Amino acid sequence: MAKSTLQTRDRSKMIKQLLRNKKAVVGAVIILGFALGAIFAPFITDHHPTHQNIRNRLQGPSSENYLGTDQFGRDIFSRILHGGRLSLRVGFTSVGIALLIGGTMGLTAGYYGGFIDNLFMRFVDVLLALPGFLLALAIVASLGAGLENVIIAIGIANIPPFARMMRSSVLTVKELDYVAASVAIGSSDVRILLRHVLPNAINPIIVLATLGLAGAILSAAGLSFLGMGAQPPTPEWGSMIAMARPFIRVAHYPVTFPGLAIFFTVLSLNMVGDGLRDALDPRSSHTT
Repeated sequence: MAKSTLQTRDRSKMIKQLLRNKKAVVGAVIILGFALGAIFAPFITDHHPTHQNIRNRLQGPSSENYLGTDQFGRDIFSRILHGGRLSLRVGFTSVGIALLIGGTMGLTAGYYGGFIDNLFMRFVDVLLALPGFLLALAIVASLGAGLENVIIAIGIANIPPFARMMRSSVLTVKELDYVAASVAIGSSDVRILLRHVLPNAINPIIVLATLGLAGAILSAAGLSFLGMGAQPPTPEWGSMIAMARPFIRVAHYPVTFPGLAIFFTVLSLNMVGDGLRDALDPRSSHTT
């Protein structure tokens, strides 16, 4: 009961500190706005994201098309809202893959050490031989272009940081007294890992996952820009920029607004990640 009360107080303190961080709150509001816009896109706009109207191509913002139209006369506002669905899907799914695989590897390697630690960490070193984006690009090139393959590629490319962060946290936590006490009374490894080690090693992973969302969305947009991600006419932000780039001198709207969507999404996720880092570990807080 005492431990539960202490954990409740710690969570309450963390939430209060997070709410006092203005940047984190602003970032959370922006992300919430994008998420709600993506979820309720069909109810917010009457324009279908893929319907073309060549007579209305490359028009500026108006009461009919809030952000203008692209080179095929498609409504940019509608395409950005529906593209948000894809971006959030890629972000959460790919980070989930990286967290599940990398977190499990780091948890196992850090707790057991020895041969298992060497095996998993050498595999991580192989993945680190290439920068994350280049590794994702190589994987997509092998699997073929497509959104599902982008998710797999970004997930695999993000395994190393989760594995190494989890291993580092576990190496610290497993030396604490309550873990030693659990071992002394004969608790199983699974119980120790799930009840004592993981809950106390997860805080840095939460921060890394939030920042990883931003990186995953940016990587997905980059791969789609290169033609390796979502294929036309799918409304994906990176693909929208790539398709409209030849017309930027005639009308910048089809490039500017998807670019701003990527910019504000990534920026707000980084702001939330910084706020979580300071709330979960006050010693890491810094002044700007």
